[in-house]
Amino acid sequence: MGELCQSDPLLPTCPPTVRFNGSMLALQLRVTGRVQGVGFRWWTQNTARALGLAGSVRNLPDGSVEILAQGEPDAVRRLLRFATEQPTSAARPGQVADFDLHWVDPVPGKIGFSAR
Repeated sequence: MGELCQSDPLLPTCPPTVRFNGSMLALQLRVTGRVQGVGFRWWTQNTARALGLAGSVRNLPDGSVEILAQGEPDAVRRLLRFATEQPTSAARPGQVADFDLHWVDPVPGKIGFSAR
């Protein structure tokens, strides 16, 4: 898994400052493990909406799940932590074995969070 962020030992990989756009942070996260057919997308969508994030979650053909999320930096970090921590403290369904995280540029004007 990713390296730990020094400012938050529960947060894997610190976001580079170049991806922090004023009051918005964005990530692309691919999780592997037992994450399809267990309610993981539904849980991600509900959690992201509760955190006020915009984006989407979708199953990928290789059995992994991709999450694209953006919004207030603390909320993005919380979703990342909830989606990847082991064991889960957020009643997340399934089992995340590994993840691949990329910090991306936020998309201006994006609203809502969907499961595809």
